[in-house]
Amino acid sequence: MALAPYASDPARSRGRRFEEAPTPHRSAFQRDRDRIVHSTAFRRLVYKTQVFLNHEGDLFRTRMTHSIEVAQLGRSIARPLGLDEDLVEAIALAHDLGHTPFGHAGQDALDECMGPYGGFEHNLQSLRVVDQLEERYPRFDGLNLSFETREGILKHCSHANAERLEAREPGGVGRRFLDRTQPSLEAQLCNLADEIAYNAHDVDDGLRSGLITREQLESVPLFEGYLREVVRAHPTLAGRRLAYEVIRLMLSAQVHDVIDTTGQALRDEAPRDADAVRAATPLVRFSADMRGRSTELKRFLFQNLYRHPQVMETTGLAKQMVRELFAAYLACPADMPAAYASQDDLPRAIADYIAGMTDRFAGREHERLTGKRLLAT
Repeated sequence: MALAPYASDPARSRGRRFEEAPTPHRSAFQRDRDRIVHSTAFRRLVYKTQVFLNHEGDLFRTRMTHSIEVAQLGRSIARPLGLDEDLVEAIALAHDLGHTPFGHAGQDALDECMGPYGGFEHNLQSLRVVDQLEERYPRFDGLNLSFETREGILKHCSHANAERLEAREPGGVGRRFLDRTQPSLEAQLCNLADEIAYNAHDVDDGLRSGLITREQLESVPLFEGYLREVVRAHPTLAGRRLAYEVIRLMLSAQVHDVIDTTGQALRDEAPRDADAVRAATPLVRFSADMRGRSTELKRFLFQNLYRHPQVMETTGLAKQMVRELFAAYLACPADMPAAYASQDDLPRAIADYIAGMTDRFAGREHERLTGKRLLAT
């Protein structure tokens, strides 16, 4: 399929940090995707929390299944818009590589620990993984991904960290946070596909866990409207099949809304190429109506699932584990592998080590160092 003129063209990529000869049968973005899939950090995602820990159930989402769902949604939207599907998939599969164990609880705790040492941002850590921490190739650290994939991975970045990135790589992936310009359409698309995916699967996982109910969700317009539609079409449908069908319709409606709304925005703006996209306002978007309904669903999930007492209890214990791991390694670096313990910037090395842990490895390490078993990881 031919790319639209405003898409990211792999033949016109801004290249890699270390020059490599192109491959004969794969584009630059296909090559990025393949490197991500074969990375150690990607394999770890299967044992990293999305909302529920692994031991709480085999069918709850993990960071890996979430990333795969983002990639699927992203490709479904990219194709009718004429965008590069391989770049979308590469960004989607890599966007959470820097996430800590125990989901946002682990991230918040590690940021707190790193407060005196520059803080911790999981998007920046994902970039750090692909630029430095992966060890696979003889000539360079990291995966040496293309600029466009790295740009998409860095979804958010503080001004201070953007300045540090700009000092190391002038005109690189940190520049847009200083110029207040936009990333590629493929990167913008991944941001929205991420939101669509986690809203839908957190409804599914929340219902499966019993922490939220169908009756509660009937107060949420995005869910309630499609529930009525499903009940009209299938009056006897119940249980998991009913929930799946409502969530399926929610997903389809959001995907079609993004395609239609973004398509109109592109026709109105008429960017001549990918560089013109960067100078425009964000072009990948929901309609105003769908944005409102999506926001209502996010608000519901925050109040009723993410702040549910059972989730909050687990969250508190997870934060305690991360804080105590950090303190233990800071007091005795030799408890870490030598490659981390010997680094000049010890706090950052500790953050790298903890962020790379799976839930269950973090639990075992915490028990080994403290003698306490806080979670059945």
